[in-house]
Amino acid sequence: MIKLIRRWWNYMAAKLSGDFEARADPKIQLEQAIQEAQNQHRQLKEQAANVIAHQKQTEIKLNRVMEDYEKVGANARQAVMMADDAQKRGDQEKMMQYTQTAESFANRMIALEREVEDLKSLHLQASQASDQAKQAVNQNSAMLQKKLAERQKLLSQLDQAKMQEQLNSAMSSLTEQVGQDVPSFEEVRDKVEQRYAKAKGAAELQEHSVEGRMLEVEQASLNVEAQSRLSEIRAQLGLEEAPVAAEVPLEQAQPEPQAQAAEGEA
Repeated sequence: MIKLIRRWWNYMAAKLSGDFEARADPKIQLEQAIQEAQNQHRQLKEQAANVIAHQKQTEIKLNRVMEDYEKVGANARQAVMMADDAQKRGDQEKMMQYTQTAESFANRMIALEREVEDLKSLHLQASQASDQAKQAVNQNSAMLQKKLAERQKLLSQLDQAKMQEQLNSAMSSLTEQVGQDVPSFEEVRDKVEQRYAKAKGAAELQEHSVEGRMLEVEQASLNVEAQSRLSEIRAQLGLEEAPVAAEVPLEQAQPEPQAQAAEGEA
């Protein structure tokens, strides 16, 4: 039972992760990756600063201990010289005091020598760690700058990809059916061409039919009757027959004043 629950949990986790990756915005994920890289670089710089600070502290302590060692050595030499002078003067008590003091300085020198050796070893290790930390920061800084430069390139490619996807969608909508209520461009074109061809065919049938010729004859008769009636009106007005309309100049097409007056009387 536990094994089955574990398998189901892993399956759901993989499914949710797959759905998230499919729906996630690459631009936001890119910004998150850059921000994470910047945070890691900031943490690395802080760690490197701590390592370098430790190296500096070790160096300061080593210098201080070496200064103490030099002072103790000088005091030990001075105590030995003062003990020797007391011995020459025959002052045994002062000689013993200065000798004990010189021995104390000598013990202190021995302890400081050990401390100096330990600090030298520690300083060497701290210096190596400091150099490695500086090198790591420089390498990570170069990688971060490279990622920042690649971010601009990826953002440009992402914009181009979105534009190409929109173009592909627009082109596919011209040849594919968008939805149940929206016809494709091909379907609309076929429908228009079919309607145009049907109208042209009906017109041709109308031209070649008996009814069409009858209408043509009737129209011609009406035109002849209209021309005859115009001729009668011109004869009543005492006007000459008008030439064909296409051959009449623009100046002659205007009626004379007398003709206009006659037409007014009529």
